Amino acid sequence: MESIYYVLCWACHRRCKHCYEARFRPYVRGALREVVDEARSTFPKVLDSLPDELSYLDLDAPSETAPGGYERRASRIILAGGEVLVDPVREEVLYPVMEAIQAKYGPQGVRVVVQTTGDLVTPKIVEELLDRGAWMISCAGMDDFHVGHEGDKRVPLVDRLTEIFENAGVSGMRRSGLSPATRNWLDEEGPLYSFFGATEDAWIGKIWPRGRAWENSLSKAGITDNFCNVWSGGRGFLNRGYSGSEVSIDPNGDVFPCCLKTAAPLGNLCEERLDDILDSLVGHPALEAISMGHPERMGLAHGWDPKRFFEESRTKRPDGEPYRNLCIGCDRFFEKVLGPELVRLREERIAAKRAAE
Repeated sequence: MESIYYVLCWACHRRCKHCYEARFRPYVRGALREVVDEARSTFPKVLDSLPDELSYLDLDAPSETAPGGYERRASRIILAGGEVLVDPVREEVLYPVMEAIQAKYGPQGVRVVVQTTGDLVTPKIVEELLDRGAWMISCAGMDDFHVGHEGDKRVPLVDRLTEIFENAGVSGMRRSGLSPATRNWLDEEGPLYSFFGATEDAWIGKIWPRGRAWENSLSKAGITDNFCNVWSGGRGFLNRGYSGSEVSIDPNGDVFPCCLKTAAPLGNLCEERLDDILDSLVGHPALEAISMGHPERMGLAHGWDPKRFFEESRTKRPDGEPYRNLCIGCDRFFEKVLGPELVRLREERIAAKRAAE
């Protein structure tokens, strides 16, 4: 895989109205202990179920001399939340995860990205992240949806963070953004820092129709906005071993083909290895359509032609306004057709695994 996006824990210090996952919110007392304990008990199983070797061939870097015909790069593991820097997630989950990643993948040069809103970053935390092998610290809360970060209000925060990072020897990316279309930053050894957010010019600027963003009718994406066909969408997730391949993992170990998350998971890493899950889905018409960035074709083998898919992509937002987006059609196809089939495939894989033991 080029990238693994691992959501470590549901805990966050914010309840942003644009968030794609309603479970990202503040937790207190017993509820906080419950989500932290889930993350602590799950992450060893998740890491153990990841491939023993993580790298990929970069299709944007052909080579006549490199094995496989393309330059080989080290993969990335993005550690995100929620907010991974809140107490006690930072000490009990994030740091142990980073240490475990270094133990398993450090000699391979796998690059660890720590994603945070940015406002909890301190010089001490930066030092602790670097000591545990952080290649990049990515501050993702630089937009008007994060209270206190609106417009010019975030300028002092960006200035303060820049000073903290540069005093610690962390460099800014040569180019802004995290799009794989801008690849020069992948050549940098790090450590690096970056800033981004749900701004109009960003790939998430139109807001995913998910979570509290959906509940608050904030998505401005229309039928022409194909979130599946961009980075962190489903495009390329089955193209394991090559650039563009990424999966998303929830705190309970559920695996999804995109950060937005489909209406049902592909499998769970507490039960199976990631390779086994993905291998079983290669060639499946619906999942291949997602991997090609054409969700409107995922139902062809089930009588859902693109015309029906587009019709299934219609709904109304909670505020009553009509809404059309391919994510809605994807959700309905998963709910009506693909979800039960994924359960069946999962049961077959687990049965086969047990029979072979």
